[in-house]
Amino acid sequence: MKPRKHKHKESFSILLISNTGQNSRQFHASHFFLRLFTVFAVVLCVSFGWLIYQYWIGLENRESVSVTSRKENTDDSEIQAELLERLSTQEKMVAQLEEEKENLSRQNEALTSENKALLAAAKGNLAAEQEPQEQATGDDTAFPSKYPYSEQGTVAEKYSAEHPYVSIGTEGAGNIIAAGDGTVSMVGSDDTYPLIIEIEHGNGYQTRYMFLQAAEAKQAEGEQVQIGTALAAVDTDNVQVDYQVIFEGQPIDPLIVFEAKG
Repeated sequence: MKPRKHKHKESFSILLISNTGQNSRQFHASHFFLRLFTVFAVVLCVSFGWLIYQYWIGLENRESVSVTSRKENTDDSEIQAELLERLSTQEKMVAQLEEEKENLSRQNEALTSENKALLAAAKGNLAAEQEPQEQATGDDTAFPSKYPYSEQGTVAEKYSAEHPYVSIGTEGAGNIIAAGDGTVSMVGSDDTYPLIIEIEHGNGYQTRYMFLQAAEAKQAEGEQVQIGTALAAVDTDNVQVDYQVIFEGQPIDPLIVFEAKG
């Protein structure tokens, strides 16, 4: 027979001795139990440490959130205060602009009224200046405004730069007359006109009557004539007389003078 091997199990004994006279107790614990107890104690300590760590992290997080919340609340308050300040500034600017608008409107109304008053005054002054001038033109018999033929005639050719006078064709017997009061300054002729009569009216105007056919002058140089005074007789039809009006040395359209008389 083969000898059998016996396994030895190690164990620990714990003896509890009482000093009060009670019975003493002895506990036996195997090596495995001690190891298991040690592992359990370590796990318990680690778990307790982890819980303490998590609690500490939670406190820090709550403090951080609280600080952040207070900071955000502070920032919100500052932003709100800044917005209120901007709103107040804008309201003041709007009120100032409204006031300036009202002032400009009042100034515009005042300027409009002043402009109307000035325009009315200018029209009044212009009318006042024109009225005496019109009256003087209408009453001044020296102004050469009368048609220079006593009878009916036709305008054979109008005034132009190349033709600085009006050509009048006579119809029937009549007289070439003075267009206004004045002094006969010339009675003469040239190669084109057998008779030329010139009158100085004394107001910057001169009139000249130029006959293409022979005619006899009824006035001499230096004589005073009145408006409508006969200067020369026309005995036949189709006598052409070139009539010229000169103002301050320059010929002008006689029709303008007739129109100014109205």
